[in-house]
Amino acid sequence: MRIFAFLFSVIAMPAVAHEFWLEPIAYQIDPDGSLEAHIVNGQNFVGTRQVYLPQRLVHFVNIAGETGRNVEGRMGDRPALNQAPVAEGLNVVAYQSTNATVDYATWEKFQNFVDHKDFGDVLSRQRARGLPEADFKEIYSRYSKTLIAVGDGAGQDLRVGLETEIVALNNPYTDDLQDGMTVQVFYRHDPRADVQVEVFEKQPDGAVAVTYHRTNTDGIAQFPVIAGNSYMVDAVVLREPAAAIAAETGAVWETLWANLTFAVPK
Repeated sequence: MRIFAFLFSVIAMPAVAHEFWLEPIAYQIDPDGSLEAHIVNGQNFVGTRQVYLPQRLVHFVNIAGETGRNVEGRMGDRPALNQAPVAEGLNVVAYQSTNATVDYATWEKFQNFVDHKDFGDVLSRQRARGLPEADFKEIYSRYSKTLIAVGDGAGQDLRVGLETEIVALNNPYTDDLQDGMTVQVFYRHDPRADVQVEVFEKQPDGAVAVTYHRTNTDGIAQFPVIAGNSYMVDAVVLREPAAAIAAETGAVWETLWANLTFAVPK
């Protein structure tokens, strides 16, 4: 699988305690149609639609096969993505945010986040580093992708070079998904083994169900899907920030959020 390193460089960026995703207005469009998708920040597959703000992004690209193109927008555009597809087939749209920070007044709030994302015993690590258990800061970044079928929707998802990334190993628009949807989670160049993957399933009436899964030794997770529903897959990396970032921002933890959205046609 070719990695589009020329589009994405491995740079540390930011995140928040809410999911951040790309949500197409239509997951399947005609060959002469337009790719339209909102940037959304929220929880449980429901959130606030963000406008296009170039100062908040590092990369925003559309890839189909071996062809890639930057997403061009005007400040304030909503939906943030509104342009012709690169080609007929499976179009992969990927977005990397700039860094942002969030403050924690108490350990309890951070522990709730740690438990939700199944990061393990972070409190012991906090104490071992001699860090305060109140009034501390986290820096985060977003690495979001969506899959849109143009025309026949043929093709495969691929690694685009995000620092953390979820790759669909099935094409949800053309493959037989009787055995479920399979994804692979990466951090830098390596698969993420034995980590939590959170899956949000949205029905046509807007009802959302959430399930939790774990990757195997190859970073692969599989989950059932239902025709007619849309899906968001989320996986988060927690790490100590680089010394330069910690000194510049005061952050003591860093999170990197990988996200993937797609739909399963009826």
